[in-house]
Amino acid sequence: MDKTFVIKGKPESKWILVDAREEGLGRLATQIAAYLLGKHKATYTPGVDMGDFVVVVNAGQIKVNSQQMEEKYYHHHSGYPGGLKSVSLREQLQRHPDRVIRAAVWGMLPHNTIGRKLIKRLKVYAGSDHPHQSQNPQSVA
Repeated sequence: MDKTFVIKGKPESKWILVDAREEGLGRLATQIAAYLLGKHKATYTPGVDMGDFVVVVNAGQIKVNSQQMEEKYYHHHSGYPGGLKSVSLREQLQRHPDRVIRAAVWGMLPHNTIGRKLIKRLKVYAGSDHPHQSQNPQSVA
């Protein structure tokens, strides 16, 4: 019987650049979640923080079908009676396109302390410019 591999020490994190132009929202979110979790590495160990930083550019140009544009809503409650706010996907893409990708990726991460730590490594920008040039992010096809 083979022994289970468990990485020792802190694995090195890289910076990955993902271009969201003309990419489907769901497929893009699964790819980003896998990079954040570290599943693309051969030494992947569940429960160990070994993912990379992910920089997403052109978030405002993702591809979503027209039915989802009208029927998908993002809900937020203020905590007060009658405080439910709902925003459609079309409005959210116009106002805050970074929140669309962040919400989709958050749904695919574990909802615990590791997931909260991983979502902080996701940097999403609506345009093609980002302030992480000095980290030299590697582009992914």
